[in-house]
Amino acid sequence: MFAVVRTGGKQYRVAAGDKIAVEKLAGEAGDKITLGDVLLAGDGGEIKDAAGVVVSAEIIAQAKSEKVIVFKKRRRHNYRRRNGHRQQLTLLRILAVGGEQKAKKAAKAAAPAAAE
Repeated sequence: MFAVVRTGGKQYRVAAGDKIAVEKLAGEAGDKITLGDVLLAGDGGEIKDAAGVVVSAEIIAQAKSEKVIVFKKRRRHNYRRRNGHRQQLTLLRILAVGGEQKAKKAAKAAAPAAAE
């Protein structure tokens, strides 16, 4: 099963076992997170309802991307500025795609009621 998730203003097509680099997310290496903003879900060539589908992932590391050089110049004015930037990234390993979010909440609500 695959899903298209949105995080950090970008969209990623993910499946279980994939590794992706996304914009920085809060958390330490080894933490488990869920990506809830699922735009599309499918299995093979078949598209499924994305409402309630959750993608769970594990943070592998917090890293920085390649350096991008920003160079500004105004010709004939002796104006030159050189600057560098390294965007902060989070490396994720996708653990599972699927799992109804509503079903999990209903199970948690039913568990205390059954204990009474």
